Amino acid sequence: MHPTRERDAMKQPALHTAENAPRGELRRATLRLLLMLVVLALLVVPLLRALPLGKSGQSGLLAWMLVLIAGYWLYAGMGFRPLLLLQLVIFSSAAALLTAKILLVIVDVHSLGVLRETARMLILLGAGLAAANLGAMLYALLRPGRPTTDR
Repeated sequence: MHPTRERDAMKQPALHTAENAPRGELRRATLRLLLMLVVLALLVVPLLRALPLGKSGQSGLLAWMLVLIAGYWLYAGMGFRPLLLLQLVIFSSAAALLTAKILLVIVDVHSLGVLRETARMLILLGAGLAAANLGAMLYALLRPGRPTTDR
């Protein structure tokens, strides 16, 4: 492959998403997504809770981490594009709300707890979408008639 074509190919997102991936690629993406969700739930969240931060700080770090992870999932094609885009928007909204809450606390405005609660609801909604994405990928993997080789 020509060097400029290689460089252009590296800048583009994954060739396949769950909608059109062959069975082998879908199986690998499903396993990677499942492992990432398990690590996030069992390791990252407890580590964030152990940090000496307030609730807004802990939730804010989690929200920004979820924004990065959702961006990676979208770039790597680990799921259905509409769900991944919706997750990215929801996690970004939660991160923005929590960042605003932290900035308000810095300037000594403590009365807007609704920002943190709304962001937490958005994080839970995004987590539900991640679970739905994983479920849809498993369904697509188990559905008969899926191509078994690369196109």
